Amino acid sequence: MAGLDHSLLLGLALAALFAGFIDSVVGGGGLIQIPALFNALPQELPATLFGTNKFSSVFGTSNAAWRYARRVEMPWRTTLPAALAAFACSYLGAMAVAWLPPAMLRPLILLLLIGAAAYTFGRRDFGALHQPQHKGRQEFAYALLLGGAIGFYDGFFGPGTGSFLIFLFVRFFGFDFLHASAASKVVNVSTNLAALAFFIPHGHFLPLLAVLMAVCNILGSFLGTHLALRHGSGFVRKVFLCVVSLFIIKFAHDTFV
Repeated sequence: MAGLDHSLLLGLALAALFAGFIDSVVGGGGLIQIPALFNALPQELPATLFGTNKFSSVFGTSNAAWRYARRVEMPWRTTLPAALAAFACSYLGAMAVAWLPPAMLRPLILLLLIGAAAYTFGRRDFGALHQPQHKGRQEFAYALLLGGAIGFYDGFFGPGTGSFLIFLFVRFFGFDFLHASAASKVVNVSTNLAALAFFIPHGHFLPLLAVLMAVCNILGSFLGTHLALRHGSGFVRKVFLCVVSLFIIKFAHDTFV
């Protein structure tokens, strides 16, 4: 941090604050923090910047998961198997980067984002009620499948993981948006920890900057979870549509421009 002037530090702190807010509600904080880090520290290795991002993000996401768990009846029978599968498969996703360039996924991810936004916008009752659809072994199996797929994606590519999780929890498990957001935080913590298990031992993070951004990320997550818990699923749905729309614009720009 000694080489950063105060304006860059302030910019990174504000980016972490906003990322924590967005991530605690609908996910996607990485799309704010990562560009900010790359713009502020172009001389650093990408792995170091990704590690710094993951370090700060895991604290904000953990705080959000804890606050949701205190106020929302957490669907643990779905969430925990999904989190365990996501942790394991994020390693596989990271390994797969060597076989297939992540950029090849951009058109597919763009189509999935457009589909998720159109489906959510077209069905105004989507995610309004919490009506879990699966039980027993079927619930366990589907949770492993969802967690494994999302974990692989997060390890391989990553952007929008939290938003995809929320959509899938609503669409395939019958959660409302608030419960889906709460469950997604637990799964996101597991994928972040899996990434940090690689980044930290290899020194791929900037400790002092990571701690500063973690504090700001936590502050943002306090605000985001407060608003989500206060205003419920309707608020989360609106933020989800706004954030996914921004994702679509960004992915379209990165893919075609």
